[in-house]
Amino acid sequence: MSLEELPEPFVPASKSLPEITIKALLTGVVLSAVLAGANAYLGLKVGLTVSASIPAAVLSMGILRMFRKHNILENNIVQTAASAGESLAAGVIFTLPALIMLGYWEKFEYIPTVAIAFFGGTLGVMFTIPLRRALIIEAKLKFPEGVATGEVLKAGQSGGGGAKLIAVAGVAGALVKLLQTGFQTVAGALHTAIPLGGRSVVGIASEMSGALLAVGYIVGLNIAILVFAGSVLSWFFAIPIYMAVADSATLDAIIGNKEGFAAAQTVASQKIRFLGVGAMATGGLWAIVSLYQPIRDGIKSSFAAMKSAKNGGQGEILRTERDTPIQFVLIGTLALAIPIFIVFFYIIDRGALGIDTTRYVMTIVVGVLFSLVAGFLFSSVAGYMAGLVGSSNNPISGVTIASILCISLILLGILGAAVDFADADKAAAAAATALLVGSVVCCASAIAGDNMQDLKAGQIVGATPYKQQIMQIVGVAAAAIVLAPVLQLLLDAYGLGGVGGNPGSEPLAAPQAELMATVAFGVFNMDLPWNLIGIGAGIAVCVIVLDQLLKARESSFRTPVLAVAVGIYLPIASTAPIFIGGVLAFVASRAMRRRNLSEEDTIKANRRGLLFASGIITGEALIGIALAIPFAIYEDANVWAMDMTGGLAVAAKLLGAATFSFFAMWMYRVATRTE
Repeated sequence: MSLEELPEPFVPASKSLPEITIKALLTGVVLSAVLAGANAYLGLKVGLTVSASIPAAVLSMGILRMFRKHNILENNIVQTAASAGESLAAGVIFTLPALIMLGYWEKFEYIPTVAIAFFGGTLGVMFTIPLRRALIIEAKLKFPEGVATGEVLKAGQSGGGGAKLIAVAGVAGALVKLLQTGFQTVAGALHTAIPLGGRSVVGIASEMSGALLAVGYIVGLNIAILVFAGSVLSWFFAIPIYMAVADSATLDAIIGNKEGFAAAQTVASQKIRFLGVGAMATGGLWAIVSLYQPIRDGIKSSFAAMKSAKNGGQGEILRTERDTPIQFVLIGTLALAIPIFIVFFYIIDRGALGIDTTRYVMTIVVGVLFSLVAGFLFSSVAGYMAGLVGSSNNPISGVTIASILCISLILLGILGAAVDFADADKAAAAAATALLVGSVVCCASAIAGDNMQDLKAGQIVGATPYKQQIMQIVGVAAAAIVLAPVLQLLLDAYGLGGVGGNPGSEPLAAPQAELMATVAFGVFNMDLPWNLIGIGAGIAVCVIVLDQLLKARESSFRTPVLAVAVGIYLPIASTAPIFIGGVLAFVASRAMRRRNLSEEDTIKANRRGLLFASGIITGEALIGIALAIPFAIYEDANVWAMDMTGGLAVAAKLLGAATFSFFAMWMYRVATRTE
């Protein structure tokens, strides 16, 4: 697609408006920090994150409207910085908490955490600069969330109550979370188990979380079905089958005296989750293989266009096509190798590994090179996938698992002759080394996918690309600064993956980080259950084949493998409300179609539902972080808890179900209301 074929942007290239202004810069920094903290909480709780571009755009419009002078390009700059912070949170929480779980860190070291987040995120920005033309102009990708963000920004020029809707939903979500986690007068989850004979059971559960309901609404029915299907596969089939066929001694070693739902939970965490490992690793590798050719062709065309422009082949470059100069990108990327080397040198403990200086330096150099090469490769995949399915559905967890497996096997080859991995401490140190490298790749990939959709939104409204790229780095910096204390606060108050926390607290599962720690440690400790991983890989292959058949039939329903893989790994209590949210989105959309409304009214209703859902997520996440403060101070998560024993426990469960149902009905009404 040539520049002439592109639709005219909202602000023409011939017109210049202020973009990076003081008010836009400060607003972007604040929203980046806030949304990074909120998304960190959500990701640690359930292992999924959602794009903050649209909520950030709406909040920006609400804030900047208080100033006499503001414009659409300033709003776009704000959402660019804010959504970068949200995406960086995903890269950090998927990997760095694993160092805590391995015992390599006792706390989130501030400087190393900031450095890894900032340098990894900046790499992601650098890698997307040459990809912008390749994926947005040359490749005819949809970038659904980028397009939606651009349309929200355009609609915001005529006013609207989106910011108010987010605020109302946020207050409601925060209030319910306060009652559930702070005062504990409303149950946060319901669960039961169905015995199948012997010691085998089917576990059934659902969290009464408005945030998870909202996540399902945002990702839609297709993804919600697939995530829930993965959990059904684990909890309705794999777990009871394993409990039925395992011999008594093996089962006793796993579950001990636990019965019912608690027994099913233990089998899931110790055994069945490895099905998810195999499925996610296979999905990540499939993403690389399937996207190799389009990414290669797109990058070639991008560099060809830059060379042509440099030689005067296109004359003066339009304002709306001015990227950061490629020489700055190349120099900046190579220059980042130096601080990344220093960070690895500072964090990787040679004494813990027990290796000589030569092998130690070789390990660090290989880690830096892998960060750059794999970072670019996976950033390309993430950017392409954002164009296909959007940032919220990007397979970051899958490509991160693939990268950690690859670097773990490489390090195993380098260290194997010199390190006794039968020593658990040395295996943990080697796993931590692989995770550090993987964290840089993960941060780069997470940022890359989000940045591509922001640049697509910028193309729609008529932004200047290099100014967005500057603000992406600003957003990365703002988020990197706040994520370390937020993570430490959550670790102290709730605990992550069973490590840390206060008495009475409900630990944040941190499922992705726990998965990364398990895989990396298992490679070096030689105790990964490869049979279960192989079965998971086989399931993934079947899902991939099904997806290709659906693609050939041009079906509107697709089966992206990583959605199923995440569901296999997540507890059914988390995926059930996501499924309900997806059904709710489908029912609301169908109700609107039946009313034969205008396209404009339908779009407005869909946008209201999306903003309402985003508000619930943000409110619940922020109150979760706020509650961590008194929990950490008093070292007790029950400090505000009410006595809900006896009959009151039943009342708490009824209240939990009632509030969840209320959120579902409220969301439906918002999404189907016309104005």
